[in-house]
Amino acid sequence: MASFLSRAAELFLLLLIYSFLGWCGEMVYCSIGQRHLCEKRGFLNGPLCPIYGHGALLVLLALGDRWDTPALTFLVGMALTTAVEYVTSYAMEKLFHMRWWDYSRYKLQVNGRVCLVNSLLFGCACLALRYAVHPRVMAGVDWLFARGAALPLAAVLFVLYAADIVLSVRSAIQIGSRLEKLHAIHDELAEKLEQLKEEQRRAMEAQRQRLEAAAQAARSSLAEHTAQAQQAARARLEPLAELGNEFSQRLEKARSEAQQRARDLYEKQDIFERRLMRSFPALHSPRHGEMLKTLREYWENRKK
Repeated sequence: MASFLSRAAELFLLLLIYSFLGWCGEMVYCSIGQRHLCEKRGFLNGPLCPIYGHGALLVLLALGDRWDTPALTFLVGMALTTAVEYVTSYAMEKLFHMRWWDYSRYKLQVNGRVCLVNSLLFGCACLALRYAVHPRVMAGVDWLFARGAALPLAAVLFVLYAADIVLSVRSAIQIGSRLEKLHAIHDELAEKLEQLKEEQRRAMEAQRQRLEAAAQAARSSLAEHTAQAQQAARARLEPLAELGNEFSQRLEKARSEAQQRARDLYEKQDIFERRLMRSFPALHSPRHGEMLKTLREYWENRKK
């Protein structure tokens, strides 16, 4: 049991270390690309990118003492980390109904989930991991075990890590739920407007028919009754103008109510949801793309 706990603690500490190093690399890479310090990256609130940690562990465990040449390390590492990225992208999209990153703009890519440029960088990172980084990291982990600090530290960090995962998953689910509600408000408004337009069309048609009847009556009246017929026609025109004003007011009221409901949803978005959206600037929703765009624009305008 003790050996099992020690092995689990060792793997977990390695996972956190490589997740942190991956997060650092992601921040540097994105900041260089944007030519300024980018927003915090990663799904979690802490300075961790678990996809790098899991990828590093998978590569180290798969390679072991085999394929101990730079060429094979590069190829195997590139293949495994690319597979991890693809599976993670697919799983997160199916789970949260959103695409968290997209490489569709790259020439050599697969379904926008992975691209050759990143795969080559992953292969180079695996070379550094195996021959330069991992031996030093393991020396540090062994030092913690030698002083009896590894297990308590792993236990504390596990609690924090699990709490961060729960909070981040909750935020992602809330974003999806918020987009669903915004879409529902949009659909309700569109349906309401169509109903009002149809009511207005029918009312206008009824008024038109009454006016035609009045005009016909005026034409058939005797000359001495023409003035009275024209006056009756004008009287029929007044309700028509009032009808137009009434429907305009109802349309405006429906739009105003929908906008207020949408603003309430925008305002209820907490800091963790907003952080998650900032961390993934390429985040988009196949179902609610326009709603996500509007939500982003709202908070961008709020920051100005």
